[in-house]
Amino acid sequence: MQRLLARAPRDIARSLPALRGWRRMAAGMLAGAGLAGAQPPLSWIPLIFLTLPIVLWLMDGTRRAMGAFGLGWSVGVGFFGAGLFWIVEPFMVEPEVFGWLAPVALIGMAGGMALFWGAAFAAAHRFWHRGWSRAILLAAAWSLIEFARGHVLTGFPWALQAYAWIDTPIAQVLALTGPYGLTFLTLCAGLVLGLARPPAIVAAGLLVAAGWGFGAWRLSPPAPVRADPVQVRIVQPNMPQNEKWLPGREQAFFRRHLALSAAPADPMPDVTIWSETAVAFVLDNDPAAQAAAAASVGPDGHLLLGIRRAESRAGGWAWFNALAALGPDGAVGAVYDKVRLVPFGEYIPLKGLTARLGIPALTTLTRGGFTPGPGSRVVSAPGVPPFLPLICYEAIFPEAARARGERPEWLIQVTNDAWFGEISGPYQHLAQARARAIEQGLPLARAANTGISAMVGPRGEIVAELGLGEQGYLDAPLPGTFPKTTYARTGDGPSVLLMVSIFVLTATVFRDGILKSRHR
Repeated sequence: MQRLLARAPRDIARSLPALRGWRRMAAGMLAGAGLAGAQPPLSWIPLIFLTLPIVLWLMDGTRRAMGAFGLGWSVGVGFFGAGLFWIVEPFMVEPEVFGWLAPVALIGMAGGMALFWGAAFAAAHRFWHRGWSRAILLAAAWSLIEFARGHVLTGFPWALQAYAWIDTPIAQVLALTGPYGLTFLTLCAGLVLGLARPPAIVAAGLLVAAGWGFGAWRLSPPAPVRADPVQVRIVQPNMPQNEKWLPGREQAFFRRHLALSAAPADPMPDVTIWSETAVAFVLDNDPAAQAAAAASVGPDGHLLLGIRRAESRAGGWAWFNALAALGPDGAVGAVYDKVRLVPFGEYIPLKGLTARLGIPALTTLTRGGFTPGPGSRVVSAPGVPPFLPLICYEAIFPEAARARGERPEWLIQVTNDAWFGEISGPYQHLAQARARAIEQGLPLARAANTGISAMVGPRGEIVAELGLGEQGYLDAPLPGTFPKTTYARTGDGPSVLLMVSIFVLTATVFRDGILKSRHR
């Protein structure tokens, strides 16, 4: 039996490269779908080490660059199709209008994102060889294209391989390398196993052990505590998206916010946070409602709420998805306007061209939309420790949480994950927000309409949370901060430079492997 188990990986490694045509594509899609199972909420990390060797063996069988592109694309389709299937949920809010777009969105998203992976595999194939370093070559090309995926056009760095580790000590490596660096190390460990040799297995094990050891060391000291305590309340109203803006329901939901905010506690919160676009009224357009919101947190409390606001500009009104700070008297202490807007959700790219297509559902979308704010910044408001705001999916961009100049004392994310359904999207979104806390060494308060709301410590640990689909509030002290992390100081530059250097070295100097080079 032991001999059989030992031979199995080698037998598979010999048979998979022989696959051709649709069989190769199907195997690639299955491997990609399996890799998606390592992402939250399943977080089946062993799948990384089961699927990535299969990808390497399939790559060994490719003969041309187009074949490698097709393999990478098929792996990507499997991964993004399984990992991003929640993308259909927003279209189900009004299925009679937008439901027909759901399969188009999923197929388009999976196929479009997979093009990046196809390009990575094609680039690696250009320098492919049979030496040991081919695994590192593919890991470097793959990780570099993930960096590109996070920045090209609007960028969409969702479901990076780094986030599979979010509930393990290895996630603490994010404080050193950021998500792209940890993605590279993850791909290295998994692909190296595909070499199916004892030294490769030992190397992969040592890499995982080193990350685990660093994480355990970073998690070992007691959590930092603030010198000046701040009590925070996070309100989760659990408003269904298909009812949120219905006439009559708007006021009921507003009263729900007021009641949850005014609930007695000892001590009473210093800062109360409402989720993204929490209320129907527009900032400064309904002074009575605004004053009622501010009064609900008590005479000594301060309210941060997601809200819409409008500015009169030449040619019409500009609308913003904003986060506002209200003082006890209802006065606006500070406003932050969302910078990174969701394409086709908060604005329509190439609006004029889209309108000319004449598709009724898309034409409806082109008539509205938000305007992006001037830029990310640390917000200071009376009575509130300086914070860096992240509205909704701004939290998936690691660079959005890096403050310029003054360092904030915490991160605040307000979001409406009701758009993401209840299966995987909210869990993946929370994991990425936790990653931002680790990277910056800062606590993060997360207010989500339908969940998951949480107070997150500076090592990504969940201090308190309200589960998905729950109505209520959570009170928690604002945790302390860690000193500025390596990643907070350097950003992605060192990791990208390392990946470029390794790609060049494995494509040239180590192309035939060190051992073979020594015998020449």
